[in-house]
Amino acid sequence: MTYRTASMRSSVLFIVLMGVVSLFADMTYEGARSVTGPYLGMLGAGAAAIGVIAGLGELLGYAVRLLSGYLSDRTRSYWAITIIGYLINLLAVPALALAGRWDLAACLVIAERIGKGIRNPARDAMLSHATREVGRGWGFGLHEALDQIGAVSGPLIVAAVLVFNGSYRSGFALLVVPALFAIGILLAARFLYPSPQDMETDAREDIGGYPRIFWVYLAGVGCIAAGYADYPLAAFHFSRGSSVPPEWIPLLYAVAMGMDALAALVFGYLYDRIGFRTLIGAAVLSSGFAPLVFLGGFLPALFGVILWGIGIGAQESIMRAAIAQMTPPHRRGMAYGVFNTGYGLCWFLGSVLMGFLYEISITGLVAFSVALQLASVPLFMYVHRKWASAVS
Repeated sequence: MTYRTASMRSSVLFIVLMGVVSLFADMTYEGARSVTGPYLGMLGAGAAAIGVIAGLGELLGYAVRLLSGYLSDRTRSYWAITIIGYLINLLAVPALALAGRWDLAACLVIAERIGKGIRNPARDAMLSHATREVGRGWGFGLHEALDQIGAVSGPLIVAAVLVFNGSYRSGFALLVVPALFAIGILLAARFLYPSPQDMETDAREDIGGYPRIFWVYLAGVGCIAAGYADYPLAAFHFSRGSSVPPEWIPLLYAVAMGMDALAALVFGYLYDRIGFRTLIGAAVLSSGFAPLVFLGGFLPALFGVILWGIGIGAQESIMRAAIAQMTPPHRRGMAYGVFNTGYGLCWFLGSVLMGFLYEISITGLVAFSVALQLASVPLFMYVHRKWASAVS
């Protein structure tokens, strides 16, 4: 076995291990998030309080990534920060079964989001080292595909518990099982790969600092995030109208998550072969989801949701891969922190605006969504040209 073959196998194993960690982690917290709204309501929280809790959790979860990314690069304690984040993220979920008041449950819901925010930049920085050998796009695509298996199965597990038991607390308590699996595999990965940065020995692509195209790239990503309608708004539209039967609404989400996993692999593979042009194609393709979802009947809505899932898969794989390609290893944790914080802020602001637009003009919402996503195309074209000239 040659050194390169052994190195590639080692990199793939690390990506798979972290992907399986994400699978069980997503199974845990996505399972919980599918019912936290009604659970908080059962404990006495009002609709306004539930909205504030959800919004505050997401806001703090994205804001903390900036600090987490900075600390991971400054201290080089990528594993410690990742493990702490996962522990908070995962153990908050089964603890919900013990919450007797809605304010206590609210603190745990917010803690779960903060925990995810703490671990993501450091984890992605470690993953980026492994993707250097196997391909940035393919590596992050494989990780995202495994992640989405958990995202789909978690809510199904909780739904099954509710069908046979009818207790939210039982559902939360059962989720301690995948949480412990995730923590156990994470600790095993830490033991097997104490220094993931050693997998990236060739730093020819690291051109020092954050180049200008990094910030142009973030502007393009921000346009897509701000113009990407969240599924809850689409689900609200389906339930308000008659285009989609109620029983099909969660099934369409499952279809979207399945397309997310498939698209992550496909776009990741393409990214490693044609580079930033993949981002341009993904942006153009996913921009068509809004008119199909908000202006059509059942079949257009189905195709629109498929495009929505494809777009999410592209965002979660090749967008992270591009950050690794543009930034030096020793500053990558901060780069992912900046990326995630900016992405989350733009998504939040865009979602708020589209919520208001929905009440005023659905056509205006669609125009806003399509225009912002297509606005990313010239920015990505600029990044592609500059990067091609830099590496040639």
